[in-house]
Amino acid sequence: MSLSKKKKIVLGLSLTFVLLVQSQQKNMSEVKAPIAKKIPHNLEKHGDVRVDNYYWLNDKENPEVISYLEAEKEYYESLTGHTKEFQHQLFDEMKSRIKEDDTSVPYKQNGYWYITRYEIGKEYPIYARKKETLEAPEEIMFDGNEMAKGHEYFSIGGLAISPNNKFAAFGVDTVSRRQYVISIKNLETGEVYADKIENTTGGAVWADDNKTLFYTKKDEVTLRSDQILKHKFGTSAAEDQLVFHEKDDTFGTYVYKSKSKKYIIVGSYSTLTSEFQFLRTDNPDGDLKMFSPRERGVEYGMSHYGDHFYVLTNKDGATNFKLMKTDENNTSSENWKEFIPHREDVLLEDIDIFKDYYVISERTNGLNKVHINRWDGTDSYYLPFKSETYTAGVGRNPDFDTEILRYGYNSMTTPTSIIDFNMRTKEREVKKEQEVLGGKFDKDNYKEKRIWANARDGVKVPMSIVYHKDTPLSNTTPILQYAYGSYGNTIDPYFSTVRLSLLDRGFVYAIAHVRGGEYLGRPWYEDGKLLKKKNTFTDFVDCSQYLIDEGYTSADHLYAMGGSAGGLLMGAIINMAPQLYNGVIAAVPFVDVVTTMLDDSIPLTTGEYDEWGNPNEKAYYEYMKSYSPYDQVVAQEYPNLLVTTGLHDSQVQYFEPAKWVAKLREMKSDKNLLMMDINMDAGHGGASGRFEALKEVAKEYAFLLDLEGKI
Repeated sequence: MSLSKKKKIVLGLSLTFVLLVQSQQKNMSEVKAPIAKKIPHNLEKHGDVRVDNYYWLNDKENPEVISYLEAEKEYYESLTGHTKEFQHQLFDEMKSRIKEDDTSVPYKQNGYWYITRYEIGKEYPIYARKKETLEAPEEIMFDGNEMAKGHEYFSIGGLAISPNNKFAAFGVDTVSRRQYVISIKNLETGEVYADKIENTTGGAVWADDNKTLFYTKKDEVTLRSDQILKHKFGTSAAEDQLVFHEKDDTFGTYVYKSKSKKYIIVGSYSTLTSEFQFLRTDNPDGDLKMFSPRERGVEYGMSHYGDHFYVLTNKDGATNFKLMKTDENNTSSENWKEFIPHREDVLLEDIDIFKDYYVISERTNGLNKVHINRWDGTDSYYLPFKSETYTAGVGRNPDFDTEILRYGYNSMTTPTSIIDFNMRTKEREVKKEQEVLGGKFDKDNYKEKRIWANARDGVKVPMSIVYHKDTPLSNTTPILQYAYGSYGNTIDPYFSTVRLSLLDRGFVYAIAHVRGGEYLGRPWYEDGKLLKKKNTFTDFVDCSQYLIDEGYTSADHLYAMGGSAGGLLMGAIINMAPQLYNGVIAAVPFVDVVTTMLDDSIPLTTGEYDEWGNPNEKAYYEYMKSYSPYDQVVAQEYPNLLVTTGLHDSQVQYFEPAKWVAKLREMKSDKNLLMMDINMDAGHGGASGRFEALKEVAKEYAFLLDLEGKI
């Protein structure tokens, strides 16, 4: 969410707001911020010495570190005490819009209808199924509410049903470090067997024999997914056989089953390169066969149909990807033949295969497209979408022999719909529309549009914005500007019931589609990574300047938010252009870029070299250092700042934001808010419960609305 320059009392503010600001400043003066002690620690690389005075915070086994983190938590609580009642109101308001006893749209697989549902007053999902028809008795497979009892954090994932429908493999994480323990349950008797497989990704794949299970193991220290093992049902995990070991520490590995059910596929991936091996599901003790050996910079993925594989790849300079075809017995890349050519203006994102149809997910000028084609060539057409601020995508379609395509659609003003589309008759049936409870929501009360900002290098950067129709766009209008901008992950314009609490209070919400994502195709991503990473930051700043210059808002009312790699973005922009923002929210921010990328013992570091660069090479070291938020903190005024983190975060370690906050508190020359809210029980995703997570959103919104005097 956002930051702030120094607090000004501008003409036209009410006396109430004046008193609120004075009261808040008084409270701040009475509460002493925790000051982390400084213990200089020299970090030398390429002849350059960086002095990290807060390196000692890396050791969470040190009681002094825990004491400091708890002091930061208490400081946050003291500064936000006056918003607690309002946070409760926000929470109740956001929760009241959500249907508590909600149910997913059932999908059919291997003779059973599968359903996920929630019950009133409960936080976790219930996974159920019905045999053959939806009128059949419900079988509850897993009740997350019962399983979560006694745990501060709980996550169940990777449900895998055996081919005979009798057994389910499932993963459970109760720490929030994404290290799942896989167990096996008998769905007929309810018995959970003694088989326990620790330190996994949670997912598993059954072979046709209903006894052999393939799964992914993690490195205990780095948490890199580096091994595929084979487990025989009823044996000890200690006896599991290693199937594949990914020894290149810049790669991870995973395993899945083809939609045709014919193959078990083992994938290896890095940011730039992919490789696959496979074996038949009816021969689990056979040897893996190489699909096509890895070539640096070549990514591919494949889908099986009949006696062929269809390969989505960027090979031979197909930046936006093309679709190739190859015989299942001759899969190396020299045998691939073009099926859909590369196009400069269309990003090919995915393919879904059915008996009579194949469906291509594309992106053109930032917009999702769904292209339906008959294999026999007799029909080819696109699903019609009209808005410029929508998200549409193919949903879960496990059934191969069907003419029904399930897809989802929503926009920034339109709740999500799940739609079954008959690809032959072109008839559509809305299976479910997201309900917004409370009786107050009317999509006609909101406006959405796409605008284009001018970046400093002449590039046009799109933004998707939404606001209440009664909200005037002027220099006193508060705007929350959000972005991510890394790994090619695109933040599509989407509907949010939670966001209504901001829109109904006069906020505009803007998603900046900055470089580093793939909103405008693969080149958009390539232009925002490695030695072009700063384009992500300058795009965001230039979008902010555009909103100010065009009279949508002013620096006194502009806020910014980003999380994880988007938190890096927040750290960079407040160093570069702190004067543009009144407040910033940096959620689980990746801010100590150089130190983290030099430490290959930290989870995920080595696999990130193709995204950020390898600082063991001088050019990347110097470039990273020039934007790393922690390294670039200087003595200047910063906006109001809320930083969030989790003690058990496996993606961005807690000590990055902790050190950053300590250094900012030492260096900044303003009296603006600087707070860190640390969850001592959770990790990267925050609280695990369905509604518990809303309490964290309420904290963030209260921070923004308090700065705007709207509490």
